[in-house]
Amino acid sequence: MKLGTAIAEIMKREGIEILCGYPVNHLIEHAAKAEIRPVMVRQERVGVHMADAISRVTSGRTIGAFCMQHGPGAENAMGGVAQCYGESVPVLVLPMGYQRRLAHIEPNFNSSEAMKPFSKSSEPIILAAEVANIFRRAFTKLKNGRGGPVIVEIPADMWNEEVPEPLNYTPVLRTRYGADPVHVKEAAALLVGAKRPVIYAGQGVHYAQAWPQLKRLAERLAIPVTTSLGGKSSFPETHPLSLGSGGLAMPRAVPKFLADADVIFGFGCSFTETSFGVAMPKGKTVIHSTLDPNHLNKDVEARIGLVGDAGLVLDALLEEIGKTVTADRDASAVAAEIAASHKEWLAKWMPKLTSNDAPLSPYRVLWDLQHTVDINNTIITHDAGSPRDQLSPFWKSVEPLTYLGWGKTTQLGYGLGLAMGAKLAKPDKLCINVWGDAAIGFTGMDFETAVRERIPIMSILLNNFSMAIELKVMPVSTEKYRSTDISGDYAAMARAFGGYGERVTKPEDIIPAIKRGIQKTKEGVPVLLEFITSKETEVSRPGT
Repeated sequence: MKLGTAIAEIMKREGIEILCGYPVNHLIEHAAKAEIRPVMVRQERVGVHMADAISRVTSGRTIGAFCMQHGPGAENAMGGVAQCYGESVPVLVLPMGYQRRLAHIEPNFNSSEAMKPFSKSSEPIILAAEVANIFRRAFTKLKNGRGGPVIVEIPADMWNEEVPEPLNYTPVLRTRYGADPVHVKEAAALLVGAKRPVIYAGQGVHYAQAWPQLKRLAERLAIPVTTSLGGKSSFPETHPLSLGSGGLAMPRAVPKFLADADVIFGFGCSFTETSFGVAMPKGKTVIHSTLDPNHLNKDVEARIGLVGDAGLVLDALLEEIGKTVTADRDASAVAAEIAASHKEWLAKWMPKLTSNDAPLSPYRVLWDLQHTVDINNTIITHDAGSPRDQLSPFWKSVEPLTYLGWGKTTQLGYGLGLAMGAKLAKPDKLCINVWGDAAIGFTGMDFETAVRERIPIMSILLNNFSMAIELKVMPVSTEKYRSTDISGDYAAMARAFGGYGERVTKPEDIIPAIKRGIQKTKEGVPVLLEFITSKETEVSRPGT
């Protein structure tokens, strides 16, 4: 069989049903012949983002895949690949490459070399007969260990080469590994004896699908739980022991309880130091459970390291803890303390969350959104900048994988592709991206992709006609040259693309517009609701 037919067959055997892409890459045709649906985007970065979300919302059980043209197509995709690397998301990236005789001749762009620094592995196909071995290595890396993008470059002169038949390929194994039992015992004793422990849960909980174990551990020892942005929705945020998630913005309870903690148990997390994550206080006793041993002591000093799958680690911990703690501890006192902190914090923010001003408060828009949708059946993601900080502290996720949080690298416009990919993987969910007028400038043309490819997402645009975050750092350029101003009628753009677009300016119209938008998505129509908002710059940071 031809090389492209073999690659498509391997992908199909590995459970891939959707190939995001942009031509010319001949794999698109081979995939279509194999009943793998090609989804064509308007720019490569967005296609990688869509594949990214497919992997995220399935806990990596279905691998998102993206292919693109050699040269400029691969160059355009680099930002999306880097985003997957920063967020540890397993995505199969399949760039075409220059002919083998030209692949290493400057200035030709060589994907397998250029993307190697920010991929889990990167390999070109050189011999057609090796295709099964190459993809066996690729999928083994995608399905095991910490996630990340895997690059397989397909030279343009190889499509007509023959792969020996029958194709010798079986879907690769998926395996897990657990922590040293000695260290599990030490961690269990430390948690049992802690006076004010706090759990910090990362996105490794999602990939391990360890949500029940996390809940059991918190309830057994009455431990408050906070999450990273990536780990948000791994623990129900309506639970009495939930502190909420920590990003650049966070509920007041998050820094308060971390500051007062004697033991911090981080698992399924990297503890990566970033402006878009909660800063861990110094001088604490830290138990660090992570899938990747390279993350131990990287940014936070750990007393105990538990290297392994979050589910296996929690299973072992719960068994060890159960030897001495045989019933759930009384959580009433700590729950009351958490509730009091939340109440005081929300009281400060309620004027913004319920504001009747026009231009609209973005907090009011998102507050009304949260209380209008069916939270349990909604997948939502923020964008970079203000939408992230205005949404993440206040949106209470209940079901796992209903919030796609991110932040180690913060590309504007990322949320649109995530929402579309989530909808492709979970068509029965209402999938929402929240972005600002800066973000839509980066990827807004791909709203047309949602229309053309029949992906009925709901896009919530907060339009303040400004780069609001930059106002404080660009006063002179704003005053003299209006450098932070942005313009656009994006609801009209959505309608021009064939979607449903509506501009909202009055607070009393917010909920009716959201309801109309939800109904349109049920009818199969992508929706963009444009809310004209104030230039809000205040966010819920520690101390506020």
